Amino acid sequence: MMQTVSITRPRRNKIDRRTQILQVLAQLLENPRGEKITTALIAQKLELSEASLYRNFVSKAAMFDGLLDFIEQSLLSLFTQIRDQQDMTPTMKVQAMINVMLDFAKANPGMTRVLTGLALVYEHERLQERVNRILDALEANIRQTYKLAMAAGEFPADFNAKGRANLVMCFVMGRWTRYVTTGFKSLPNEGGPVTFAPFLCA
Repeated sequence: MMQTVSITRPRRNKIDRRTQILQVLAQLLENPRGEKITTALIAQKLELSEASLYRNFVSKAAMFDGLLDFIEQSLLSLFTQIRDQQDMTPTMKVQAMINVMLDFAKANPGMTRVLTGLALVYEHERLQERVNRILDALEANIRQTYKLAMAAGEFPADFNAKGRANLVMCFVMGRWTRYVTTGFKSLPNEGGPVTFAPFLCA
């Protein structure tokens, strides 16, 4: 007598579908006109029903949360790699962190629109609060790196690490915002390292 074997369907399809949804959302955010994105539009691009979307994400806000997960993990992971580099001085690490934030924006224009908050104008307010927490975490990393530079004698003892880290983030946010508002024409990393000079000296 042949034995019946029960096969459990792998969860890969569900994971792939969630990834596909997030990829489409990110692509739609790259539209220079910045039109409002609806779940109906996302479903249309994927040739799915809206009900199928909601089986993977309970709301559009949850989709944005998925993008923010990717942004946060990517940037903070890169910052960790920079901090762990033994052959770089703290000042070099600050420069590398600025580079990472600007290069990430260039490579991910749709996600940059989220980071600037311009994509969240009509979305749930908690999403902007989460973006703010991500920006605070990035700034805290830079501030700590400046403090290491002070301890290494690269900056004087009275150097304002907090103020300089905030200035760095204002510069980066300005570059991100100009990138988005020019329809992704003004590149965030335009000018190269020479533009970081004011942040790398006392």
